[in-house]
Amino acid sequence: MEIAILVPCYNEEQTIGSVIDDFKRELPNAKIYVFDNNSSDRTSEVARAHGAIVRFEPRQGKGNVVRSMFRDIEADYYVMVDGDDTYPAEFVHDILAPVQKGEANLVIGDRLSNGTYFNENKRQFHGFGNNLVKGLINKLYKSNITDIMTGYRGFDRLFVKSMPVTSPGFEIETEMSIHALDNRFLIKEVKIDYRDRPEGSESKLNTISDGAKVLRMIFTLFKDYKPMLFFSVWAALFLVLGLAVGTPVIVEYVQSSFITKVPSAILAVGFVLLSMLSLACGLILDTVAGTHRKNYELQLNRISDRSERG
Repeated sequence: MEIAILVPCYNEEQTIGSVIDDFKRELPNAKIYVFDNNSSDRTSEVARAHGAIVRFEPRQGKGNVVRSMFRDIEADYYVMVDGDDTYPAEFVHDILAPVQKGEANLVIGDRLSNGTYFNENKRQFHGFGNNLVKGLINKLYKSNITDIMTGYRGFDRLFVKSMPVTSPGFEIETEMSIHALDNRFLIKEVKIDYRDRPEGSESKLNTISDGAKVLRMIFTLFKDYKPMLFFSVWAALFLVLGLAVGTPVIVEYVQSSFITKVPSAILAVGFVLLSMLSLACGLILDTVAGTHRKNYELQLNRISDRSERG
């Protein structure tokens, strides 16, 4: 069974050689693919010198890199890991075991449960952001995933070849998690250690802007995957506002048979109409989403059949 190690990279000259060497030691028969995302340093040269297969992705952003990886690389099992040497290679066997045994389609390397992430990572706001995203997704899908945004993951071929990557940047980890939850893929978490970047290696993450992108991605996927719930929330909000504005108007009419608060009456009617429109949109899009799920299941069957024949 062929194993592919996928390493997205952007200016990781200092660490990529160590990452490749570590994974070659743990999995000598695996193919290691380094995707250089417009690096301005010697990332690609170092990767090639250490024996990796180097590919280039001109569209900037980790999501664009993952899209090309999933589309172009053929293997039976996949491991994705960052090129910054923060994820120890010795845990790759724990990452691969569940997908090789058929126990999971997606394996998540949980950095948080062992406590090493909070000990090593000095960016306190990142921990807050991780917890916020994790709480939102777990509440939305009634799940209990511990580490939503880890960059150390294992996949089987079915997940990789059926994953529609739409995120351009660092939102990709969140998109993967939501896609797996919504389509009821088998998910398993494996506890791993985390180490901070070596001195001189700089993170490409921007806590505020990347956090905003992740939250926007959750909002968008919530609308796409659960339209009935999404639009029902808006319908309820508009209805409450309509009742709040319109109740004094109704009380006045009951008491005097006249309406003097005409602007309030118009505003209340507008809110109620928006509530009805939101509910109607939710019903229509929920039917569309249901049809999409059925078609997606048929697509999964076709991919599975091709994999078995191959």
